[in-house]
Amino acid sequence: MKLLPTLICITVYLGCFVIKTFAEIETVTISIQQELKESETPKPISWVLLPDGSGRSLLVLQGGQILVVPPDLKESKITSFLKLSPDQMIVKDFEEGLLGLVFHPKYRSNGLFYLYNTLQSPKRSVLVERRVKDLKRLELDSSHDRTLLEIEQPYWNHNSGVPEFGPDGYLYLSTGDGGNANDPHDFSQNTFSLLGKVLRIDVDKREGALQYGIPEDNPFKNKPGYRGEIWTIGMRNPWRLHWDIPSNTLFCADVGQHQKEEINVIKKGGNYGWSFREGTEVFSLKNRKPSADIEFIDPVFEYGHDEGTSVSGGIVYRGDNHPELYGHYIFGDWGTGKCWAIKVKNDLVVSKKYIEFVLDEEVINDLPKFVNGKPQSPFKPVNFCISAKNELVLLDWQGSVYFTR
Repeated sequence: MKLLPTLICITVYLGCFVIKTFAEIETVTISIQQELKESETPKPISWVLLPDGSGRSLLVLQGGQILVVPPDLKESKITSFLKLSPDQMIVKDFEEGLLGLVFHPKYRSNGLFYLYNTLQSPKRSVLVERRVKDLKRLELDSSHDRTLLEIEQPYWNHNSGVPEFGPDGYLYLSTGDGGNANDPHDFSQNTFSLLGKVLRIDVDKREGALQYGIPEDNPFKNKPGYRGEIWTIGMRNPWRLHWDIPSNTLFCADVGQHQKEEINVIKKGGNYGWSFREGTEVFSLKNRKPSADIEFIDPVFEYGHDEGTSVSGGIVYRGDNHPELYGHYIFGDWGTGKCWAIKVKNDLVVSKKYIEFVLDEEVINDLPKFVNGKPQSPFKPVNFCISAKNELVLLDWQGSVYFTR
C-alpha cells in the first residue's frame, strides 16, 4: 500500500480490522470484545496459558488471587487456583502485590511453577517455587513452598515482575531500582545489588547457601565486585520481560521517570544506563558522570512524555488473525492508553505501527484527556498476553479483560 503525506488518510477494510495511514505511519484498528464481564477481576496482572494441553488459562490478579479460566471462557466454570493474603503483601496497592507467575519448562513432569510477589515486615520481593500434585485437577501440593530468592525493598514502588524462562531453561527476572525517585541509593549501577537488574538463575540447582544455581556462562559469575546472578545492569522499573523464542530475543520495557519510556533488547552483560541516563538522554537530576569505560546500550525504541507516561511491555504477536501485526512486539502506555507495534531486526526497528482497539464501535485508547497535566484514559493497559488460540489478550488494570477478534 502506498503511504500518503500528513492529513491524507486511506482506510481499507480487511475483515475485522482497518488500516489507516497518517504521516507515513500506519494505524491498525482492531476489534476487541470484553470477556469475564460478570466476574470480579480487579487489577489483572497476567494471563498465563496452562502448559498441559488442556487449553485452560490462569488469570493472575495483583491482589493475590489466581483464577482458572476454561478454554470456552464460560464464567460459570471459573475456579480459584490459589489465593495469597493481600495483608501480607501490600501496603501500597499501586505497585505491590502478586506480580508474576511462570511455569517450569518441565511442568508436565514436575508440576512446578514460580510466583513473584512482595511481602512486608521487612519489605521485600520474593521468588517462590510451588508445585501442582494433580495436573488434571490443578490440586496444589501444600507441603511444597520453597523460597528461592528474597530481595530487600527500601520503598514500596519499582518492584518489577513477570519472570520468564528462556530457551536455555534458565529463569530471567527483572528488578526495579528499589523505588522512590531518582534512584536515591544508586542501586541500578551498583554491582553488589540485585536491584535495577535483569537476573538469570538456574532453578534446578542449588549453589552454596543459595536456593538456586548461577549458570556458568553468566557474564559476572566469579567476577570480583559483582553478584553472579546479574545478566544486565541499569534498569529503572522494568515492566515487563518477554522472551520471543522464534527470534531468540529478550525484550524488556522499562518505565521512565520524567523524560523517556523505553523498549530494550536485552543483551548478556549489557548496561542500559539508568540512572546516568533515561532512555538515550542524560539524566540531569543526578550530579554524576559515568566512567569513560562504560558503554551503554541504547533502547531500540523510546518515546517522550508528550506521548505517554508509563510503558507497559507486552509480547511478540505470532497469531493468525492479524497478519499485519505478525512478528511485531506489541506494547502500550499505562498512562495514556496509546499502543504500538514494532518489528525489530538486528536491533533496529524496521516497522512501526499505532494500534487502535475498538470495543462496540468506539476506540478505547483514543487521544487522552489531560486533567492538571495528567492523562486520563479509559484504558490502562498493564499487560499484553497470548490466548490459548495464540491471539492477543489485553489486560486493563482497571479490571477488564479483552480478547482481540
